[in-house]
Amino acid sequence: MELVFAKNGGFCRGVKKAVDTALSVSPENTYIFGEIIHNPKVVEEITARGIVTVDKLSDVPQGATLIIRSHGVGKSVYEECARRDIKVVDCTCEFVKRTQKIIKAQYEAGKAIIIVGERTHPEVIGLNGWCDNSAYIFSSETDDFSILPPKKCCVVAQTTYSKEKFEKIIKNLNDKSEKTVEVFETICYTTIGRQNEASELAQKCDAIIVIGGLNSSNTNKLYDVCAKYCKNVFRLENAADLEYTTIKSFKKVGIVTGASTPNSQTQEVLLKMEMETEAKATMMEEVVANMDNQTRFKKGQLITATISSADDTGVAVLLPNTKKEVMLDKAEVDCEVYNKDEFNAKTGEEIELMVVAVTPRVVLSQKQIKQVKEEEAMLAEIQSGKEFEVTCTGFNKGGLTSTLGSYTVFVPAREVRSGFVKELDKYVGKKLRLRMLEVRKERRKEIIASQRVIIEEERAAKEAARAAKEAEFFANIHVDDVVEGKVERITAFGAFVSVNGFDCLAHISDLSWTGVKSVADVLETGKKYEFKVLKIDEESKKVSIGYKQLQPQPWDLVAEKYVEGDVIHGKVVRIVPFGAFVEVEKGIDGLVHVSQISHEFLENPTTVLAIGQEIDAKILKLDCENRKMTLSIKALEPKPEVERKPKEEGEGKTRSRKAKDVKPDDEVTEWSESSDASISIADLLNQK
Repeated sequence: MELVFAKNGGFCRGVKKAVDTALSVSPENTYIFGEIIHNPKVVEEITARGIVTVDKLSDVPQGATLIIRSHGVGKSVYEECARRDIKVVDCTCEFVKRTQKIIKAQYEAGKAIIIVGERTHPEVIGLNGWCDNSAYIFSSETDDFSILPPKKCCVVAQTTYSKEKFEKIIKNLNDKSEKTVEVFETICYTTIGRQNEASELAQKCDAIIVIGGLNSSNTNKLYDVCAKYCKNVFRLENAADLEYTTIKSFKKVGIVTGASTPNSQTQEVLLKMEMETEAKATMMEEVVANMDNQTRFKKGQLITATISSADDTGVAVLLPNTKKEVMLDKAEVDCEVYNKDEFNAKTGEEIELMVVAVTPRVVLSQKQIKQVKEEEAMLAEIQSGKEFEVTCTGFNKGGLTSTLGSYTVFVPAREVRSGFVKELDKYVGKKLRLRMLEVRKERRKEIIASQRVIIEEERAAKEAARAAKEAEFFANIHVDDVVEGKVERITAFGAFVSVNGFDCLAHISDLSWTGVKSVADVLETGKKYEFKVLKIDEESKKVSIGYKQLQPQPWDLVAEKYVEGDVIHGKVVRIVPFGAFVEVEKGIDGLVHVSQISHEFLENPTTVLAIGQEIDAKILKLDCENRKMTLSIKALEPKPEVERKPKEEGEGKTRSRKAKDVKPDDEVTEWSESSDASISIADLLNQK
């Protein structure tokens, strides 16, 4: 009989951490929340130390120590432990923690949570506790997906779930769901690797032996995978379940072990097979002797060995769960100066080492552990969604490439930024801000990452912040409010002014009562002024403000500056048939009636005055309320002497010219041959 072993067997890293913790922590007043792993033998060993396994947190007394197994727990467990002063020793698998963080973030974002897994499995129960136990849990592609709510969904998987079943469920879910479904592939890469390996082994062997606890989810998944490709699959919990007669006729038998199956348990099965037949004794001895190299150890693995002795060449250590001794070369010892006596004094103590080679012999190193642990911690952080930076070192037609520690980093072209990226070569040598999408370890250590998701998140955050700021702005601003604003930029038609961070427009026509040719004549970029809110259009996000509305109008100050009888100096700005308008100052015009231009009769003011001509005039009347000023030029000129003739017969009546086109603002004396003849300007206006 030929035995073929799955290379990836025995405790996974998460399970080993939990078991090692339970076997090393002080058992006094210590409890475990649920079975540490689904393996009765290991559970018995831990219980024998005095550690109590509980199924309810209420069974743990205040102030005790609680070990949380690799399956993880819900958020409420941590909260209650904090309230009751229970010390937590958290052994939650790093992949489970990542899934917990995804659920928490997506649930807080308002999405419905879907968990693909076994409803009663402790990991699934714990995951459900990170979304207030509101998750929709599916374990088959035939489940009823119509119960899902009409909103966006987030899908995660139990870390030990079947990848094949998960993909079928996702396909059906996408086909039947009316809303966006975002899928996170959270199945542990170790689980996927073991399932793939079990599939390959089952296809080339006559029979398969699957070893592990009968209630172990990951071991049962391995059994299902093997049964799909091999009709002779035997499920064993331990050596007592082995019936050698059922397998002795097979030529090629594969050995598959679950993530919660210790190597010692597998060795017991093999030793029983050895005892069943002397003919296979030699083969069995070789199998058991080589198990460390073939099944337990692999390159890059961290192990805990026991120091047995030391000499000038290095330190001899016993490999875990074996009697095999391996030499740790002194060059691989993590110390400044190697001293064999120091290690001889530590005989029997444990030392953590890394496997750097397994063929033709196991080679160990202590120096490389620090780098590996830092890399693992880094990987755990970025798997949880932490942003990281790399410098782009190359590109291909698919995207950009770089490295992070011992991992290669690949950024697909569609993940570089929003929109199509044509010239990928321009990114070489530049820093990339990335978030992990996926990590691949089956063939090579590779991280698939995206810069686009960060850019889009930041853009969405800015838009949300701007929208919130705008909403707050429009809720607190009203027409006729007086606001302070800073002039940000000037254009030909006005100035854009920042009022509480929002751009408002002060049109050039609202800057001065007298009108301006340039905005810069009134406002200066970078300076603050007070403005009055004139118009608000929340729909189009526009606010109009005015500067002149807070400034006094020219006529408001006239009474303080002028009185009737004053002599002013002004410029003719407009001529009409009944007189001329004179600009006294910007915004203030006075009227010189044609009768007040000269002592002589004028048919038209243009015979004496021209636009732009500067003149002096006397204020005859000032009406600030109606904004009128009546001026007289002739009042500043001496009256000409008129030669009088004796009256002739029939000349008793006065000859006067017609009041044609006369529009005075006040009562003035009309030119006449008779000095006592007069006409009211108001009458002239009425005649007109």
